[in-house]
Amino acid sequence: MTPQFDVAVIGLGAMGSAALSFLAARGAKVIGIDAYYPAHTLGSSHGDSRLIRLGYFEDPSYVPLLKRAYSNWRALEARLRSDILTITGVLQIGAPDSTIVTGTRASCALHDLAYEELDQAEAKSRFPVFSLDADEVALLDPQGGYILPEAAVMGYLKLATEDGATLHFGEKVTAIEPDDAGVTIVSATARYRAKKVIVATGSWIAELVPQLKEHAVPIRQVVAWYQPRDGFITQPRRMPAFLRDEGDDGSYFGFPAIGVDGVKIGRHAHFREPIDPNAPNPPVNEADTALLDAFMAKRLPAANGVRVNAITCRYTMLPSEDFLIDLMPGDPRIVVASPCSGHGFKFTSVIGEILADLALDGATPLPIGAFTFEAMERFIAAKSKAPV
Repeated sequence: MTPQFDVAVIGLGAMGSAALSFLAARGAKVIGIDAYYPAHTLGSSHGDSRLIRLGYFEDPSYVPLLKRAYSNWRALEARLRSDILTITGVLQIGAPDSTIVTGTRASCALHDLAYEELDQAEAKSRFPVFSLDADEVALLDPQGGYILPEAAVMGYLKLATEDGATLHFGEKVTAIEPDDAGVTIVSATARYRAKKVIVATGSWIAELVPQLKEHAVPIRQVVAWYQPRDGFITQPRRMPAFLRDEGDDGSYFGFPAIGVDGVKIGRHAHFREPIDPNAPNPPVNEADTALLDAFMAKRLPAANGVRVNAITCRYTMLPSEDFLIDLMPGDPRIVVASPCSGHGFKFTSVIGEILADLALDGATPLPIGAFTFEAMERFIAAKSKAPV
């Protein structure tokens, strides 16, 4: 007999693991299926740390979700009795008219969020590891910090299991077959029946959601760690996590010396190189390390010691670089979660709640109007009409 479930969650990375946990906590009979084992390195949920910040420069519409995410992260920590989110502050650096600085100010003004604005001298006095140009400013988000991604994913999977969820790893789903009575989930080894299905497969999303084949683009991301020259000023109590707007050279992010490898940095979207999600991650090369080494030397000279590690992971980007969290057009039994365009992990704790709402209730009270299929199509249509 084919096993029957209320909801099947396909993909147990960040969003899928959180959704599974929220569903199980609400008493649903759920199964989670993943082609790999947690927390593997072929997705976007590894690498020791992820930024979280409240003054969100990308769009103020994200801030209400972030407020809920903070609350949910603390609830996860309380149940696990372990630390997931650490507050260090996040320093957002750039020219006064840069995207990061103007966007952060706008979010803080709209949502009445606290922040401090520092000039070059003030930033050097407070946080000497950072090197600002004379005309740059730094906005300190005092509620920012970092999340431990592997611990978060494993924590949600642990709680889902405790609440009765079924977990299958090493089992790739090859098809979703809706019919009048529900949905059949076909894997390489079995078939399952569910009333609803959540697809949260990251860089593999287009394999099960063909509507995204031309829009969801997996790209290669590289991050590196450096043993600092000055270990005192790179400790989390003295060095906030950061974002830096480098204008035409893109934006960079980084973390204090959290673990044994030291200070971690990366450039958002790196070189924007598309990859095959079914192939191994391309190795780190000299162009990758030259880019990051140059940034360290210029912008974090006190931390620019020995590069001790560099790895690749993946972003899956939509044209708007926003999220997609929606019911499948024409079939509300299928919930689509992802891609999250390289800035989604901090929202994991709230997206899991939203996905549970969509699967069990068909809607959510949380604001996701900007992250629908319709919003994505509007952006694509507007972009196609824009003058080149």
